[in-house]
Amino acid sequence: MTHGTRSGGPAAQPRHAVVAGGGLAGVTTALALADAGVRVTLLEGRPRLGGLAFSFRRGDLTVDNGQHVYLRCCTAYRWFLDRIEGAALAPLQDRLDVPVLDLARPEGRRLGRLRRDALPVPLHLGRSLAAYPHLSLADRARVGRAALALQKLDLADPALDTQDFGSWLAAHGQSARAIEALWDLVGVATLNAVAGDASLALAAMVFKTGLLSDPGAADIGWARVPLGELHDRLARKALDSAGVRTELRTRVTSVSRDGDGQWTVEVPGETLRADAVVLAVPQREAHDLLPAGALDAPERLLEIGTAPILNVHVVYDRKVLGRPFFTALGSPVQWVFDRTEASGLREGQYLAVSQSAAQGEIDAPVAVLRERYLPELERLLPPARGAAVRDFFVTRERTATFAPTPGVGRLRPGARTKASGLYLAGAWTATGWPATMESAVRSGVSAADAVLGALGRPRPQALFEFEEAA
Repeated sequence: MTHGTRSGGPAAQPRHAVVAGGGLAGVTTALALADAGVRVTLLEGRPRLGGLAFSFRRGDLTVDNGQHVYLRCCTAYRWFLDRIEGAALAPLQDRLDVPVLDLARPEGRRLGRLRRDALPVPLHLGRSLAAYPHLSLADRARVGRAALALQKLDLADPALDTQDFGSWLAAHGQSARAIEALWDLVGVATLNAVAGDASLALAAMVFKTGLLSDPGAADIGWARVPLGELHDRLARKALDSAGVRTELRTRVTSVSRDGDGQWTVEVPGETLRADAVVLAVPQREAHDLLPAGALDAPERLLEIGTAPILNVHVVYDRKVLGRPFFTALGSPVQWVFDRTEASGLREGQYLAVSQSAAQGEIDAPVAVLRERYLPELERLLPPARGAAVRDFFVTRERTATFAPTPGVGRLRPGARTKASGLYLAGAWTATGWPATMESAVRSGVSAADAVLGALGRPRPQALFEFEEAA
């Protein structure tokens, strides 16, 4: 069956765009194009939308595959939440406040906090840093000097992408302890890499934007409902309302350009014709679908590495954590979130342990991870020592993000290809951001903008409000 249109006179149907991929990048692209009056078909191979930020059922629980957070500076993802009418379900902190437990300190004196005051940058973090117990006085002073040096870096300088963040920190007087207790505390969670493995360009972007741009930029937000409620159910509702044709369990097998300038998209059992195609799929899948000549060096897509994230899920028979989340030092445990209410658990408490840059553990057997993490949680949370474990399971995303290694910037393509009418979207494209939900949404906006420009359509003003907010 063939499905598609040709544009013509005033009575002709609107231009048709096909978006391959129903993650955040693809959904954003589809919504933006539909809002501008383009007819859109969205194709997703999985039985759900949301890409790598999704939920599933386990018994009576609704479980996220991993804990996802965003920051107040993530203006594109906040636009996305507003667009799908989900912002109230993923609120932001009133003010940045991160509890940090250090197992190397005596029990009762392990808690430190990273929080901000209502003061201008960089004074907003001054009091918190001055009182941060996990760094020596000398380290605290040197952190301040490094932050000022970081603020002066020009993010447009391509040389930053060739250096690693760890070497830069060491050259700016940061001790191994300062890197562990501060820089990696933030960086590993946002970059999915330790400082020594991360591009200085991406790290500088994270810290300049999140901590040194606006006093509230790093306030943390996260979903108080399962991610599937946002990225699948509400996203699908918004797509339906916008008139997008959404096909799940439908994987694109080939993309080709016709002699008349239109595009043919093949899926099992159907051939679609379109004026524009957006490949909002992982970089390796995009590489395999790209027609010859669409990129100057398509092999670069295969050089973009990937990095894993491991999530350990523990259900206790009682409450063991009295705050929404914390992060840890002196322990393999990184960030721990209370997912009890969001999952629908009625009794006890459900904690999700999010482990980024998990190359050493991603393939470890569940029994090994259980032996490693349950004692660590008991060390960090005294109430856990007398609690029974009702369930323990693991979710693994082996290719959770692209690896933010030095040099990755030159490998990331923009939204436009050399093939007229073919565009790319995905957190791995050249958004300037690491592989985050923010990067995914920004890429979708860029792709939609490129399509609208090529089709001669005006950009919907509301779509680009977040750029002004940023």
